[in-house]
Amino acid sequence: MISRRIRSRGVAVLLATAATLTTAPRAAGAPAPPAPAPAPALELVPGIAPGPAQPWQIDTPDQALPPKMYTPTAAEDAVEPKAAAPGTYDLIEYVPLADAVGKVTCSKQAGPYQRQVERWLKRKADGKQSAADCKAIRAFQTKHKIKPAIGFAGPVTWSAMMLISAKKNPNAAKRCPVRSYKVACVDLNRQLTWVQKGSKVVFGPVPMRSGRAGHVTRKGWHTVYWRHKNHVSTLYNEPMPYAQFFDGGEAFHAVYGSIYTTVGSWGCVNLKLGDARKLWGVLKKGDHVYVWGRRPGT
Repeated sequence: MISRRIRSRGVAVLLATAATLTTAPRAAGAPAPPAPAPAPALELVPGIAPGPAQPWQIDTPDQALPPKMYTPTAAEDAVEPKAAAPGTYDLIEYVPLADAVGKVTCSKQAGPYQRQVERWLKRKADGKQSAADCKAIRAFQTKHKIKPAIGFAGPVTWSAMMLISAKKNPNAAKRCPVRSYKVACVDLNRQLTWVQKGSKVVFGPVPMRSGRAGHVTRKGWHTVYWRHKNHVSTLYNEPMPYAQFFDGGEAFHAVYGSIYTTVGSWGCVNLKLGDARKLWGVLKKGDHVYVWGRRPGT
């Protein structure tokens, strides 16, 4: 999908250039040409070419409809999902296409999370990129192994900041209800999930990816109603390891690819394989899930 958009944009640029070169000068008194259309949003692509573990894709295999439920055999449950390939979950930032092609060392573009990143770094949150902003963002990216470290305020940098801020107390804002039983908390605002029992956090917080615009992860209270360690999507015939379904076709499950893409899932809560495996050992059928907020961009 990304390559198709890039190709389309390249064709559009060539056509626009040709039209400019072949148009005759406007005669005196002739009506002015219409104002140019607003510049399109930045085309964001992975800042470095992903390896085999991270193909150029933005979708993941989700189960859009409730799965067919059955009781897995002991032999099936004894099989652990395959390991993720090395580099699958590397922190590869999404950057402007021109920056990726030009291999710039410091981006001059304001990123989609410019104000949030500036605020987190305690800089003037004006939403405008400056040389000093770039330097500060690059230092953060280098420290936390986000590549390429070119100072662009993209989704991966923002997600890393959200996780760091939430480590000590993810429920500091008290958005997830505190109960005597376990509650799996799904914070769409910060794209984080954790499990708490009472006020004690027993899992996480960990980064996750929720549903995209038009397929947002449904908010409110839900219950884990079926778990399948080696589930395979019936729509896409792709693995959904450690799937724990909590509302129709929506489930916690691992993906063999980046969870930091600019487009969300089809409604599921996507996790890294290691995080999904740990969550599998924390939750059980009947446990409660609470979802709130709104995924950025939806």
